[in-house]
Amino acid sequence: MIKRIILYCCIGFFVACGSNKAVVRTSKSSPSKPVVRTVRKPVAKPEAKPVVTKENSKQDSKPSATIQNQGGSIEILEATTRVKVTTAMVLEYIQMYKDIAKKDMVDYGIPASITLGQGILESGAGTGPLSAQANNHFGIKCHKEWTGPSVKYDDDEAQECFRKYDNPNESYRDHSLFLTSRDRYSSLFKLDKNDYKGWAKGLKNAGYATDIAYPTKLIGLIERYQLQQYDAEVLGIDYVPTKTIGVDSTKAIANTDYSHQVIKGDTLYSISKRYNISVDDLKKKNNISDSGISIGQKLIVK
Repeated sequence: MIKRIILYCCIGFFVACGSNKAVVRTSKSSPSKPVVRTVRKPVAKPEAKPVVTKENSKQDSKPSATIQNQGGSIEILEATTRVKVTTAMVLEYIQMYKDIAKKDMVDYGIPASITLGQGILESGAGTGPLSAQANNHFGIKCHKEWTGPSVKYDDDEAQECFRKYDNPNESYRDHSLFLTSRDRYSSLFKLDKNDYKGWAKGLKNAGYATDIAYPTKLIGLIERYQLQQYDAEVLGIDYVPTKTIGVDSTKAIANTDYSHQVIKGDTLYSISKRYNISVDDLKKKNNISDSGISIGQKLIVK
């Protein structure tokens, strides 16, 4: 009986404890707001612009042709284009075109030394892009009266129009016609035919070239390669070789072997155009059965 009483007391105690509610404390403070974080996007840095210097500016952006030394000193020619050629290549060029220059002197009154000197300078002795692509050895632009074929080439301005010829002989003839048909060059024809210095300076003064050093370059080439001798031959006067130059052109030209050493970019067609010979004749002279040629190969061109 006593045990039952104790059991009932325990049950009553547990029921009383379960009926008590938990105490909840309230606060007047408002619920905390969510924290908004601002994420900043990284600022993109401006792309660096290329720096234009004298080396990569338009003024010096003309394509250049570098010719490997084939013997003799290196000649740097800088006019319509900038190229490096050997003395032997310049002498070879003289040998190829001296007769044309002499004939033009007879027909048009322009000193052969001036015509040859300009041809060497303007065409890089026949290696420059304009002479290779268009047989244009004097850098003559189209001008409004030109109705023949042409090529585009970057010069004073981008993609200027230059005359294109079937062969270099046409370029030489057009050069003579160009000078004789324009009034601004008329004063040149009042000079003595053996006054190459006066002609070189007169060409610059008449606006043929924008390069202020053009007369100096032209006179230097004429004297270095003794081009005055061809003026003397046409005029029938004695010529005394210049003793101060470093090239004996008379002896060197006599030893020219009329060969061409193949460089990168050469084709049988481009070589045939340069030396005014047909592709078939070029193949026959060199025993070539197909169109394959290799860099460094020497070809007979005359």
